[in-house]
Amino acid sequence: MTLAGILILYLAFRVKQLVCDFFLQSSWMALVKGQPGKPDGSKALFIHAGIHGAFTFLMMLYFAPALWWLGAVDFVVHSLIDKAKAMLNHKTGWTYKDNAYWWAFGLDQEAHNLTHLAYIIIIVLHSGTSLH
Repeated sequence: MTLAGILILYLAFRVKQLVCDFFLQSSWMALVKGQPGKPDGSKALFIHAGIHGAFTFLMMLYFAPALWWLGAVDFVVHSLIDKAKAMLNHKTGWTYKDNAYWWAFGLDQEAHNLTHLAYIIIIVLHSGTSLH
């Protein structure tokens, strides 16, 4: 894989994150996903993470078909990251009015970014490209 190919892959993951986390996430999903005690909290989390997993699966079909299973991995990892953030916000009572809420939001987004970096490394290694 060339440097240009890696850059395109990185940008594809950034677009995926933007589309799935912001454009395709309804306010219902954002407000209840993963929240303990919220009706449909698990359903919202699984739909949201499923959208991420589906997009990763489709990306893999294009970039690295043998790594299609990264879509399932992304579903699980995205679920765990978002569930952890939801539980933290629920336990602390943080809302969008609290600075700590935004710190948790930023850490959540960075965790997703690092997950995508791990996927890119897996794809590059799978392609036989040397990382040194």
